[in-house]
Amino acid sequence: MSQQGQFSLLSKRRFLPYFITQALGAFNDNLYKNALLLFITFGGISAQSDSALLTNLAAGLFILPFFLFSPIAGQIADKREKSQLIRWIKLMEVAIMLIAAVAVIIGSIGLMMTLLFLMGLQSAIFGPVKFSLMPQQLSSEELVGGNGLVEMGTFLAILLGTMSAGLFFDLENAKYWIASGVVVFAVLGYFSSRYIPEAPANDPQLKINWNPFTELVNTIKQARNNRPVFLSIMAISWFWFVGASYLTQFPTFAKDYLGGSAQVVTLLLTLFSVGVALGSLLCEKLSGHKIELGIVPIGSIGMSVFGIDLYFAIASIEVIENMSAMAFMEQSGNWRMMLDIALISAFGGLYVVPLQALIQNRSEEKIRAQIIAANNVLNALFMVASAIFAILALVVVKISLVEYFLALALMNIVVAGYVYSQVPEFVLRLFIWVLGHTMYRVEQKGLEVIPEDGPAVLVCNHVSYVDALLIGGAYHRPVRFVMDRSISEMKGLKTFFKWAKTIPICSPKADIDVYETAFKRIKEELDDGNIVCIFPEGKITKDGNVDTFKAGIDRILKDSPVPVIPLALDGLWGSYFSHKDGHALTTRPKRFWSRVSLTAGKLQQPQDVSAQSLESDVKSLLV
Repeated sequence: MSQQGQFSLLSKRRFLPYFITQALGAFNDNLYKNALLLFITFGGISAQSDSALLTNLAAGLFILPFFLFSPIAGQIADKREKSQLIRWIKLMEVAIMLIAAVAVIIGSIGLMMTLLFLMGLQSAIFGPVKFSLMPQQLSSEELVGGNGLVEMGTFLAILLGTMSAGLFFDLENAKYWIASGVVVFAVLGYFSSRYIPEAPANDPQLKINWNPFTELVNTIKQARNNRPVFLSIMAISWFWFVGASYLTQFPTFAKDYLGGSAQVVTLLLTLFSVGVALGSLLCEKLSGHKIELGIVPIGSIGMSVFGIDLYFAIASIEVIENMSAMAFMEQSGNWRMMLDIALISAFGGLYVVPLQALIQNRSEEKIRAQIIAANNVLNALFMVASAIFAILALVVVKISLVEYFLALALMNIVVAGYVYSQVPEFVLRLFIWVLGHTMYRVEQKGLEVIPEDGPAVLVCNHVSYVDALLIGGAYHRPVRFVMDRSISEMKGLKTFFKWAKTIPICSPKADIDVYETAFKRIKEELDDGNIVCIFPEGKITKDGNVDTFKAGIDRILKDSPVPVIPLALDGLWGSYFSHKDGHALTTRPKRFWSRVSLTAGKLQQPQDVSAQSLESDVKSLLV
């Protein structure tokens, strides 16, 4: 398993050209879109009375194609080779920007609006292909880091594009600067796309449904078939709801509540964008080079905690009219509020990046791009919903903007609670993550031999009550554990074992029905292509040594001849959860942050192993 940092991806052709292409596209979209808004508001090319209408129309025109064309784009991305498709899309962007340059120079609002819609169309087509490309070019250990880099690059590019629009607009001959800029960056995006390696089609035989309305319904239905993936999509869309809610209100917030100038608006945007970028980059470090869902609840908790603190921080701000960004930062009472905004977005990055990686990893390959298209549709829908909610809250109900921010933080708690109640895996992984970052440091060796797809049986020595949790936390695929009934029903751990879909077992003498049901469930899980882990000793060791492996593993492999991987846990003997110096959980915890190793042996075929040979294999891994 590669332990290279995520920034090493920027030296690889399978990632760098894609990263540059995506960042340039995000930059150019926002350069043109914000330049258009500045022309509408300050350029004198429309009546002042029409500026508000045109501004909102512009926002709607950019989002509308995501509803209409994302489902079709998802089908195209699954059907076509992706590198060539990206180059066609970038050529489309070049053509759009050439006409946009002319529209900017002649000052035609109508033409600029039309081209904004076409830009939204180009972005809608690009979305499914760019995110479905990543699982083909990156390994599962690289997905979180890759998504973190892309999220960082995208948000920084959005910020720089927005700021560049303002800088160009203030220059003499602004329209020529902007016209040249959008063409140059579109061309650069095309040339970077030419270096993206080939990525074969997911389903070349796919028959495309060109009806955007029926396909929209079909796309949502496909996403709903995989409940964890669909709820992850909904959770990501909620992030866009929250993000859009904050970003949309920053101008009013800066002017009416902070007494700031336009510079303060830029400062708030910068804090938010940099926060998301930093949070996204932290994901790889915190996840340990795997898709770690345990940090998703941490992200949602942080968003709410600092969202609530923002409400109280604003009360301490001294309002001085029309302050510059520098003057605003010199006021010590403002730093708490700025930190809150940066941390809300940073925890948002922690929240959203693992979810994106999960969708890419767990979506069915043949429809992966279509699932991502569904995500794009729902993102757009939630952004529209955020605008409607803001109108209802601020205009109809007439709550203050500060109360509106508080409402977002409280709503985030409710939404997160619902998602985690529907997919307990998030909470389970959080518990495992906390355990692995407080009491233990788990060193993983050789786990890359465990198959990425399909069934397999893991066999491991049994040292403590937390063996299953540590093994489950070490590998990104869900693992079904066969466990002694007395352990699976322990108070305090029963809920977590239930969420993990543990298979309880006992001796046939104790309860023959439980015994036979266990083997039936094991076969069902393996038939479904899942990974099953058993502890063939049948009980936790009483002396720290590996006990005799029972014949249950032979029966499992006879019923389901699947690959077998021996595992060995070392370093848990003597812990609070082991039987050393008395029964587990009865002594005082003495070890924190202790080193534990989890080592995998060679993958073996079922006809080549037995209980005795696997016992020897596990023992050899402990030497």
